[in-house]
Amino acid sequence: MKNLNHYVAIYKEQLNKGDILIAYNELVKFVMKLRIGFIKKLSEHYSFTGILHGYMDYTYFYYTNDFLKSKKLKLGLVLNHVEMRFEIWLLGNTIQVQKTYWKLLKDTKWNMDKTEMPQYSIIELIIDPNPNFDDLSTLTEQLENQLVEKSKEIIETIEML
Repeated sequence: MKNLNHYVAIYKEQLNKGDILIAYNELVKFVMKLRIGFIKKLSEHYSFTGILHGYMDYTYFYYTNDFLKSKKLKLGLVLNHVEMRFEIWLLGNTIQVQKTYWKLLKDTKWNMDKTEMPQYSIIELIIDPNPNFDDLSTLTEQLENQLVEKSKEIIETIEML
């Protein structure tokens, strides 16, 4: 690894160009708008947390319902900045809960190709591998539909355990 000053100089140079700041701010604003829209439309099914920021790698919020809470689980809608895609993650409230549910869900269709538990979650399901940010209203509708459909599918699978 090169020294930190080298990376900071590149970082500063890119920030000074302005494009990264604009893109990052607009992406975060979009995820914030998604969350607000989901609260308005889906609050009878889920409760939503505030927006969380990773280290410029993820922007996400958690959502859950009484059933998931009783299992010490939650879901997350994640914008993966590195891959530039949207994902739904199933997470446990603790590492131990995640390990327990990983063992129960490792042979499901969502984890069949994985040999070990994901770093941050139990399931990482890609719901939009190539989002079109030039049409935010269509993207919002697609993400809402996928969130509802895939969340229901995950919950139904957990209910059968």
